[in-house]
Amino acid sequence: MQPTETPWRVLVVDDEPDLVDVVCGALRYEGWQARGATDGLAAVTAAADWRPHAVVLDVMLPDLDGFEVLRRLHAADPEVRVLFLTARDAVEDRIAGITAGGDDYVTKPFSLAEVVVRLRGLLRRTAPAAPAGPGTLAVGDLRLDPTARETSRGGAPVELSPTEFALLKHLMEHPRQVLSKAQLLDAVWSYDFGGQAHVVELYISYLRRKIDAGRPPMIHTVRGAGYVLRPAP
Repeated sequence: MQPTETPWRVLVVDDEPDLVDVVCGALRYEGWQARGATDGLAAVTAAADWRPHAVVLDVMLPDLDGFEVLRRLHAADPEVRVLFLTARDAVEDRIAGITAGGDDYVTKPFSLAEVVVRLRGLLRRTAPAAPAGPGTLAVGDLRLDPTARETSRGGAPVELSPTEFALLKHLMEHPRQVLSKAQLLDAVWSYDFGGQAHVVELYISYLRRKIDAGRPPMIHTVRGAGYVLRPAP
């Protein structure tokens, strides 16, 4: 989605103007373009006008909540990446953000360095990937076409978000190999924060619902080691 000759565009949405200014400043220091908005309607309007590659989005806004803003953003541009900012750190809140279609999240208070690293990981997955090899990846009755970005199991199409697609692709590139949470964080999210292994757990759970639901399971947990993708028996 991003042409290599232009910088990334990131929209920062939070009801605290000072926080918006600080985050925008940090992103501009990285050489990216950054704009801010302090409510949901302003964010939707700015995104329609500016077409950002990624949005840093607060959950609690004075008009629309972050989930409704995300819904409207994705309706206009399904490929835009969204990093939630939230003071809520309960598991159900993190799951709600992922379920709504968010790509990642950080909880307040946060470090600017962490926000930058998380965004960089999201944006790298947005850039056109180099060909991973000829043809479609296949493990058992699971198929993934990296070029067409299509997935199917048993001939039935499976709709995946960009992050789910990237995670499944990495698993399919290493069939029968046990991959640790740290390896998956580095390969798919491009960061390694020891306390963020739950991000992998959440996305594995959503992949299982889409890939394994009603079928013999292919994605397995190896206790204390990580996850492995195997053909169903």
